[in-house]
Amino acid sequence: MLSNLSIDKPSDSATFSLNCNGRLVQLDIPKIMGILNLTPDSFSDGGQFNSEKSALIQAEKLLKEGAEIIDIGPQSTRPNAEFLSAEKEINRIGNIISRIKKEFPEALISLDTFYAETIKFGFNEGIDMINDISGGQYDAKMFDIAAETKLPYILMHVNPSYESMHDKIEFKDITLEVNRYFSQKATELLQKGVTDIILDPGFGFGKTVDDQMKMMNEVEYLGFRKFPLLIGISRKSFIYKPLGKSPLDINEETQKLHRKVLEQGAKILRVHEVAAAKETLTQFLRKK
Repeated sequence: MLSNLSIDKPSDSATFSLNCNGRLVQLDIPKIMGILNLTPDSFSDGGQFNSEKSALIQAEKLLKEGAEIIDIGPQSTRPNAEFLSAEKEINRIGNIISRIKKEFPEALISLDTFYAETIKFGFNEGIDMINDISGGQYDAKMFDIAAETKLPYILMHVNPSYESMHDKIEFKDITLEVNRYFSQKATELLQKGVTDIILDPGFGFGKTVDDQMKMMNEVEYLGFRKFPLLIGISRKSFIYKPLGKSPLDINEETQKLHRKVLEQGAKILRVHEVAAAKETLTQFLRKK
């Protein structure tokens, strides 16, 4: 059981690989995941890429700048966003996944949804990875579809309901609580036969600024290094609000934090500004 594992400081030798729809992806070199929001209401880029043409143009840009994974999001999860059904998500996606796979076969496609039905559709269109912000809590069938498709599953720490997703909770020890959650959920996934699990501590979801900064300093202790870590801090309010800046004006601060989590073993960076993250990754690899 994962819950019996020590959370002593891990070694730097942890290496991981993922079976992405039959394609073996090694994570010895960290990967950049570029964000492609198909939404009209995402907090920083809503409405920019919600047509097939604009989505394809943006996908090409992300890949050229250095992304190896494209994370497609048909529904915004910002506070007070419009709540969509799985049917509406699927209609919004349309042919975009299959078009990207056809135009850019080297791209890995992650689908950002908490609906099993949307994943089933995406799997038939060719996705390579599941990005479920809910940890299987908003759709009871999600873990089953992950097992059925055998796709890598991104497990994010989040509050237990859609309505409470952004409720700020002050944790006694955020790292301990996130690890407890990871232990429970990863055990459930493993029991169902899901073996390619990626952990996302859920920056920007129901956590105080102080707790998120504590997590930033303790990334190396998250998940026991039994699974690769994905870090998604791009344009998050815990960075820009204390600085009195906008989400589009914190690139320098974000790259410093990206470097910090890379030094602590993060394997995937989920970002809007791919070129800047790629440069950060390149500098990190040169100095290793």
